[in-house]
Amino acid sequence: MSRIVVVDDDRPLARALAINLRAHGYQVTLAHDGRTALSEIAGTHPAVVVLDLGLPDLDGIEVLTDIRCSSAVPVIVLSARSTSAEKVEALDAGADDYVTKPFAMNELLARIRAARPPSPPERIPRSPPRTSPSTSTHTASTARDAPSG
Repeated sequence: MSRIVVVDDDRPLARALAINLRAHGYQVTLAHDGRTALSEIAGTHPAVVVLDLGLPDLDGIEVLTDIRCSSAVPVIVLSARSTSAEKVEALDAGADDYVTKPFAMNELLARIRAARPPSPPERIPRSPPRTSPSTSTHTASTARDAPSG
């Protein structure tokens, strides 16, 4: 199960996101400000971060820059900031994707699936090679090989 850290100061929205993500099999950690987000990300090593830019203590771009100093975790910005310049600024700061509010949950879920690093292929255990009677190293004796006497 993949862990997602959701960073949004809008508590009802963050709670609704957590409910939806958990219903789709994700473990969710919520952070409502930038400092808590940085602490949670460092402590939980999530598969994906969903980050709002309008936080009460730190600007989301500052949080994103701090994340990028220590981690390559995929970051999806989820923000009401919708101008092209704001999107470019976030992407240039290291965001992997940008979704504007309001948003469709199915689109966010698809972007989370796309952002997650692929799982390693499942290893199928190999059985030891079987030996067949025809490959046996022993040979059968025949009457020809018997001593005459």
